[in-house]
Amino acid sequence: MTKPTATVRELIREHYAALTQSERKFANCLLENYPAAGLASITIVAENAGVSTPTVARMVQKLGFKGYPHFHKSLLKELQAKVSGPTQRRDNWASDAPETHMLNRFSQAVTQNLEQTFSNVDTDRFDAAVKRLADTNGRLYVVGGRITRALADYAFTHFQAIRQRVTHMTSSSATWPHYVLDMVEGDTLLMFDVRRYETNLQNLAKLAAARGVTVILITDQWASPVAAQAEFTFNCWVEIPSAWDSNISTMMLLEALIAATQEEKWPETRDRYERLDELFDVTRLFRKFS
Repeated sequence: MTKPTATVRELIREHYAALTQSERKFANCLLENYPAAGLASITIVAENAGVSTPTVARMVQKLGFKGYPHFHKSLLKELQAKVSGPTQRRDNWASDAPETHMLNRFSQAVTQNLEQTFSNVDTDRFDAAVKRLADTNGRLYVVGGRITRALADYAFTHFQAIRQRVTHMTSSSATWPHYVLDMVEGDTLLMFDVRRYETNLQNLAKLAAARGVTVILITDQWASPVAAQAEFTFNCWVEIPSAWDSNISTMMLLEALIAATQEEKWPETRDRYERLDELFDVTRLFRKFS
């Protein structure tokens, strides 16, 4: 299985230091409205960014594209991937699948996803997000979508043990205004959203951000539109030989955030763990062996 193709966003980040000031102006414009800002003709995208057409042409070549048409085609493929359904995804990998056992193809894909995900995590941004997740001066809200609500439930179970003031928002968007009503500046909203992205989650992020809530988004490599409202966005690579995307790299990143948050609040968290175990003993929820 070939290595996953880098997105245009990743290529910009990789080559950003080598770009000129005018090229960075176009790059920033594209990143602020990604990928829509690059889907028009070269003349229009240059005009919208306030740069010259040759500037755009030089920048896309620095990113490794043969020319603007090649760059434009790559953005269109990313856009198509964002909205593809299970049948399309299965057809994509089945059309050129190597003649190896499914277990081998699956393990290779997952390993590549993990490597790509963690190599693209900015450690300073990760640490800053952990401080927000550990800050009990504000409340931590956790929410997921149709597929990712299981991740949100997993996150809630762990963060509730680690710290105080954690709220698991239900998967029903009709109830979300009740949660937003109590959100204030200093709170944090941890959100999970992968393709196909959910309009309700985007609306929730806008409402929360308008109230001064820090939005932390965990999404896929193409990035949910929620990223426009998020202070912290973590991209996880998810494609596998299946009609469905994988949550393995997403879960790994989440567990890294959980572990780091636990260490950020130690020894307060240790005290909570000990008191929680005492409650388990009193309620005899778990069987203990002598």
